Amino acid sequence: MTKHESAFASGTRIAAGDDGTNYDGVAIALHWTTAVLVVANFALAELWDYFAKPTQETMQSLHVSLGVLLAAVVVARLVWRWIPGHQVSSLEVGWVRFASKGVHYLLYLLLVAQAGFGFAFRWAQGHPVEFFGLFGIPGPFGAVDRPTRHLLHTLHEYAGWAIVILAALHAAAALFHHYALKDRVLERMLPHRRRAI
Repeated sequence: MTKHESAFASGTRIAAGDDGTNYDGVAIALHWTTAVLVVANFALAELWDYFAKPTQETMQSLHVSLGVLLAAVVVARLVWRWIPGHQVSSLEVGWVRFASKGVHYLLYLLLVAQAGFGFAFRWAQGHPVEFFGLFGIPGPFGAVDRPTRHLLHTLHEYAGWAIVILAALHAAAALFHHYALKDRVLERMLPHRRRAI
């Protein structure tokens, strides 16, 4: 942090992930793929009740398939993040550093939990988790009682809302940095704006 940079500006900069390094192309692609899949799956879940049953079933099937794809992308992001040389270090700014990492880890945790609840709910209904009709992932258990299915559905729904709310705050922070602080937080995550370190 420079002498003239306010604590608030520094804190929000770090919270949005600006640590003075660039994200590589794979990390950027996985980030935006995650964002698109989260928005698409959330929109499907919130909108299918407004459609006739055949359309609802198509939307639900698409939701499940995109959920499988999202789970795979999240796994890929975690693996890529853990490969030596792909970690993005944080600046030494005390509690702000821990808060920033906490938000990112919470998003990862929620994404993993969301996938887990989604898979478990589908299996609890007695169905495999289908992927665009190409294959199905059978469950380790059969259909379960209605209260358990309801609990899994509720947890899946709550996790979805939590992800969307946190992601919206994350996006708002990035926009704040771009338009108010005029730093590189947002442009670092846009492929055509990346700069060499």
